[in-house]
Amino acid sequence: MSLPLKSLPFPALFVVALCLVPAACAQEPSTSAVTNIPAITPTDRLSVDWWAARHKAILADLPKHSDAQLLLVGDSITSNYDIAEPPNQDFQPIWQQYYAPRKALNLGFSGDTTANVLWRLDHGELKGLHPKLAVVLIGTNNTAMGQSAEDTELGIDAVVKDIEHRLPETKILLVGILPSKLPSREQNFDVNGYLGMHYAGGEDPQVSYIDISVVFYPHGELDANLFYDSTLTPPKTTTLPKATYPNTRGQRLMASAIEPAVARLMGDTPVKPLETPERTVAKR
Repeated sequence: MSLPLKSLPFPALFVVALCLVPAACAQEPSTSAVTNIPAITPTDRLSVDWWAARHKAILADLPKHSDAQLLLVGDSITSNYDIAEPPNQDFQPIWQQYYAPRKALNLGFSGDTTANVLWRLDHGELKGLHPKLAVVLIGTNNTAMGQSAEDTELGIDAVVKDIEHRLPETKILLVGILPSKLPSREQNFDVNGYLGMHYAGGEDPQVSYIDISVVFYPHGELDANLFYDSTLTPPKTTTLPKATYPNTRGQRLMASAIEPAVARLMGDTPVKPLETPERTVAKR
C-alpha cells in the first residue's frame, strides 16, 4: 500500500521530490563520498609492494579456499599468524592449533586501517566464500594514525556492515581493540566502550562482541612482557612505546580468550588451551 504524499513526513517528501529528477536518483552517493571521513572511505595500499602482492595472492588462492569455514580479518595482529619465528614471534603453531582444523583463511594485513579493509572487501577478498564465522579485529591503526575514536567507530561499523552484506549467512565475532602503550590508548578504550554498547547486547543477531583487554593485565597493569616490540633488533619503530604487538605468549592467551566464543558461534568443540589468562581487572 502506498501513502499519499501529503501524509509523508517532510524528510520523505524531500527525498521523493529529489527522485522526481532522474539525474538526482541515478546513483545514490556512498556515505564516505558524502562525509569524506577517511575511516569509511575504501583506500588501497597498492603502492606498497608486499601489500599489493599479498592481496593478489589471496585473490589467486580463493578457489582453493572455497570451503573455508572461518575468516580472520584484520591488521598485523591477525597477519602475524603466518609467522613462525621462535621464541617471540612463533605464531604459526597457534594457528595450527586453533584455526587450521577449521579451514581458516587469514585476511590480515599489517598496518591496515578500516579503510584498507573496506577496499580489500570491495575488491574480491570474500568472493565465493561461505564461512560460518568471521573474526574481525581492526581499528588500532586508525587511532594510531590520529583518527578520532568517533571516526574509528564509524570505520569498524562500516567493516561489519560490509561483511554482513556480502556474507549474510556468516556470523561475525567482533574483537575489541587490544590494549597497548600507544599514545592513542585512551581513544581505543573509548572505541571499545562504544562497540560494547552497540554490539554486546544482541541487537544485531549476526554480530557478537568480545573485549579481551584483561588478558594483557594479569596484575591490574599492562604487562609489557606479553608484547614483542622490545625484543626486535633494530626496534620495529623508534617512535612507538614498546607494548603494541603481542608476542607468542600474548597471542596464545588472546586465542585462548576468544576460543569459547569462536567454538560457540561455529557450533563445534572448543580447543583445549595450553594456557588460560588470569582473571583480573584492567586499569586505564
